[in-house]
Amino acid sequence: MGGSRVQVNKAHKTRFSSKSSRQVHKTSLPEKSRTIKSGSNVAKGAKAARLQRNKMIREQKRAAILKEKRASSGSTSPPRVVREILEAVLFGLSASVDVSSLENDLLTLLSSKENETVFSTVASSEYKLRLTVLKAPHGDLSSCIEMVKVADLIAFVASASGSCDEGTSNYYIDPFGTQCLSVFRALGLPSSVVLIRDLPPEQKQRHELKKICTSTLSSEFPEDCKFYSADTKDELHKFMWLFKEQRLSVPHWRNQRSYLMAQKVDLASDDCESGNCTLLLTGYLRAHSLSVNQLVHVSGAGDFQLSRIEILNDPCPWNARKGQDFMDSDEVNNEQVIRFLAPDKLKQEPLIIENIPDPLAGEQTWPTEAEMAEADQNQKQKRLKKRILPRGTSEYQAAWILDDSDVEDSDSSDDDAAGDGMVLDENESGCAGQEGNNNFDLDDDQASLSLDSRGNDEQTEIDSVMMEGESLTKEQIEQEIKKLKEAHAEDEEYPDEVDTPLDVLARKRFAKYRGLKSFRTSSWDPKESLPSEYARIFSFDNFARTQKHVLAKALATEQGSMDDCVPASTYVRLHIKEVPVSVASKLRMFADRLPVIACGLLQHECKMSVLHFSIKKHDSYDAPIKSKEELVFHVGFRQFVARPIFSSDSMNSDKHKMERFLHAGRFSIASIYAPISFHSLPLIALKSVPDVAASPAVVAFGSLRSVDPDRIILKKIILTGYPQRVSKLKATVRYMFHNPDDVRWFKPVEVWTKCGRRGRVKEPVGTHGGDEVHFQWGPSAA
Repeated sequence: MGGSRVQVNKAHKTRFSSKSSRQVHKTSLPEKSRTIKSGSNVAKGAKAARLQRNKMIREQKRAAILKEKRASSGSTSPPRVVREILEAVLFGLSASVDVSSLENDLLTLLSSKENETVFSTVASSEYKLRLTVLKAPHGDLSSCIEMVKVADLIAFVASASGSCDEGTSNYYIDPFGTQCLSVFRALGLPSSVVLIRDLPPEQKQRHELKKICTSTLSSEFPEDCKFYSADTKDELHKFMWLFKEQRLSVPHWRNQRSYLMAQKVDLASDDCESGNCTLLLTGYLRAHSLSVNQLVHVSGAGDFQLSRIEILNDPCPWNARKGQDFMDSDEVNNEQVIRFLAPDKLKQEPLIIENIPDPLAGEQTWPTEAEMAEADQNQKQKRLKKRILPRGTSEYQAAWILDDSDVEDSDSSDDDAAGDGMVLDENESGCAGQEGNNNFDLDDDQASLSLDSRGNDEQTEIDSVMMEGESLTKEQIEQEIKKLKEAHAEDEEYPDEVDTPLDVLARKRFAKYRGLKSFRTSSWDPKESLPSEYARIFSFDNFARTQKHVLAKALATEQGSMDDCVPASTYVRLHIKEVPVSVASKLRMFADRLPVIACGLLQHECKMSVLHFSIKKHDSYDAPIKSKEELVFHVGFRQFVARPIFSSDSMNSDKHKMERFLHAGRFSIASIYAPISFHSLPLIALKSVPDVAASPAVVAFGSLRSVDPDRIILKKIILTGYPQRVSKLKATVRYMFHNPDDVRWFKPVEVWTKCGRRGRVKEPVGTHGGDEVHFQWGPSAA
């Protein structure tokens, strides 16, 4: 039997047909053709529009890349900054690689007799580029971080004949090099290459050894990182031609702001005797244009205003004729000023760092005479009336007790039962088991959620004072470190669990805490119990909208023709006013080994607020990091000292639990007072070591998460006890409290077990703080 065995149903069967297909035969032929034709036209039109849109996007990207390439390789472009990382990044021995010889070879290759080097910057008419070469000092982590912030290309130098210690994971990288690589990755690696030196002269051995070095080091660098031999002049010539044609990539955060790496740092004394001076920074302006009305940030100094911008003649043009004309003018030391820009006092951005609070801002209008007379009469009646207050109530607390509560207290037959009780916040209006006088609120019952150190408990303050003691002996320091490690291990194993002290009443020791029925769903007002410092910071109703508006304004200024702006790729001198003389002197002193960077600030970026960073502990740092410990933060071009408070990142709740330590292997949120910064900026956290000569240790890395003063950070504690007797739905718990009054104080708070059972404290048992707990279900013996 031939043919296919596939079942073929009859055409008239409409069991599996749609309703519209069953009505097709009722439609006339002209209408059917018109419907099909119109649908096809719509499809064709949508496809054509989609293709046209994709074509426009490709053309815009191609034009942007071509513009960037012309700007970076033209005669008016600023010199590219290249860093040779000493063997501190790749090798542990300083004698393994002679980076100074490599620097001299590059400068000799690029420079000529007609064009001398200026500030390690050379201009080559042969390669049609200008280059600034910086050599990072081995072992100086801060200098390496500052240099990589402005580097266009990082050249990692390796020695094929050297090796590192046996304890390292890589044969060519020492511990400091591994640390630097991790820091550079966190900051964002620009274009990078690896230059291999000290290869043998024989061609076969040279090829084999280079292959071994490449295979060993390739896992430590990005996939697009190239490896080059850099021993002979021909090899350096080949590298320079490839580098000239290479499209360099820089971190995204660096392209958001204009910046300048100072090639010359000078001081100009002011007329007034205020201890300030004018700082003069000379260099090439990069990335974006800079307005004279804009604020600038000097790395390591702070935020300042500009008094003047001078546009100077380029001291290092790559055109030989221009360079010769400039050299003939005999003005190399005294740069020729082409023109200058002065700020407009009406348009200049004000340097407002903190808000000045008004103490009368929250006051109401002045009362009338009738209201004052009525208040005096009510006060006299209150003095004549005898009030029955709870035991231990102060005058300040009594002023907040309403008259209705006084009547209820007078009708109560048990004064002890009507004593103080812990405030409990719940979502429901009523709760069984909440007894006692809770009709008045106490300020001391509110938990510490602010970033001020005064809002934390006494034990944390004592620990901070002990850690900061400078007069401790070596044995005392070792003992404090041992206690800190034990507290870190205990906090990691038993988080939030606190033992009730024996010598202090629990209701006094934990008076600032508040009982929450649910940490996730219970309500909490972010505006209550704020410290006084919150009146001096700035906040936004919608930070995302403000950021979008600021970035759009900066883009419009960049694209428009402004008379007060200096375009990028210009050799300028910035006059930064009102800089402290001590700070300016230190900058000039360290300018030889540490680059001085000045970057333009966007709107609002000088104002103080509360910044939250997503932070993770570095793998190489083993010591515990306590909350409110002093750290050095590198955030973009900024660097400052801060004492962060660590907290968890709760995705499904508006409240976040404070963490006493920064634990390894997971991300936490670090909250600090700092100037406002817009996304996204990398974070490197450093900590100074006791040895003064040693470089600071890298303790954590991360990025800016948000700017939100209303983020609620709560310190959570759990009081634990042990069941002594269990009978059906009842249990007698001991060692949770040591005083019957404490049991009555904490009666409104719900009790729960590790197995999920929940109950209420019914009454105290005995005189040693035992309590009877009633559960909804039978408590588990486990």
